[in-house]
Amino acid sequence: MKIKALVVHEKNGPYCMEDVELDEPKDNEVLVRNVASGICHTDEFGRSQGVPIALPLVLGHEGAGIVERVGANVDDLKPGDHVGITYAFDGTCPACQAHEPYYCENFNQINFGGVATDGTTRLHQNGHDVSMFFGQSSFATYSVANAASVCKVDDDVDLGIVAPLGCGVQTGAGAMINVAHVDETSAVAVFGCGAVGMSAIMGAAVAGAKVIIAVGGNPKSLALARELGATHTINRKEVDDVPAAVHKICPSGVDATVDTSGNQYMMVNAIRSLKYHGMFLPVAAAGCIDHFDVGSDIMMPMRTMKGTCEGESDPKTFVPQMVRWYKEGRFPVDKILSFYDFSEIDKALADTSGGKAIKAVLRISEQ
Repeated sequence: MKIKALVVHEKNGPYCMEDVELDEPKDNEVLVRNVASGICHTDEFGRSQGVPIALPLVLGHEGAGIVERVGANVDDLKPGDHVGITYAFDGTCPACQAHEPYYCENFNQINFGGVATDGTTRLHQNGHDVSMFFGQSSFATYSVANAASVCKVDDDVDLGIVAPLGCGVQTGAGAMINVAHVDETSAVAVFGCGAVGMSAIMGAAVAGAKVIIAVGGNPKSLALARELGATHTINRKEVDDVPAAVHKICPSGVDATVDTSGNQYMMVNAIRSLKYHGMFLPVAAAGCIDHFDVGSDIMMPMRTMKGTCEGESDPKTFVPQMVRWYKEGRFPVDKILSFYDFSEIDKALADTSGGKAIKAVLRISEQ
């Protein structure tokens, strides 16, 4: 079928609204009419060829919409279902068989390799293949995705709210809930107050953490962090020693820190803000620490630095759970979202990079 999609033809090239051919859903797949798609830094990582995805390419990996058709062997979704679409996984590797799809052994190939789980793309243009992204390519009017990555949600919720839950939001919230296992006894600090950081704050608040420290450099973002559940804020531009400021709030340090910036100084500060045997979770798409003292920062304080993906979230259950928390007023994700028409992606990106928006969502069609 012919669809409209934002196609990227060259490294760092423009998003071009063009006609693209989309295959019908195969076995275990569904066709979704996209209503909305979140915009994530990972999309820009793909456009800049931070990973070498074959061009042309249709990005977008936080889709939400309404199921139009289902392929064979799909028994948990039907036409008319409201859904969010999340990351892709093969379902067959040892990690997937152990119910850890976020650590799928073929995660990078499927999500960043330009193809679906069977090694082929569902997108074509002028007789040539067009690369997919995260098994969905949701910067388009329609997507075909594996049913395992499609999450049914309540149909009375704005799908514009659902869209960003599929990656960035579940990464932040899941880091606190599923990885750090925060509870009412926990003290945590979040470094970086963008979309993922704000999601981590909301996740910690839902989990009932007693202390939630937001560390950032934008006073407006820090004020919003308070609204979302932060109990304390630290403006990194106004203090000389961020870890000392954290230890002033929690003399022993915090149980867990999350860094969403990928900035080496922020990451080292996050490590040094931990208590004895605390856990540091770096969740940015990229970043490098030139130097830190392994002995005094990790080994002797018995701290853990843990790589994690998608907040260790099982999307079929975690995405609907976040929707329920939102409906209950416990997870106010709408406060970090700004909405744009499908054709306004350049404005959305400019507003996000310029600090006018925290999380941008494209409105693609009517709900």
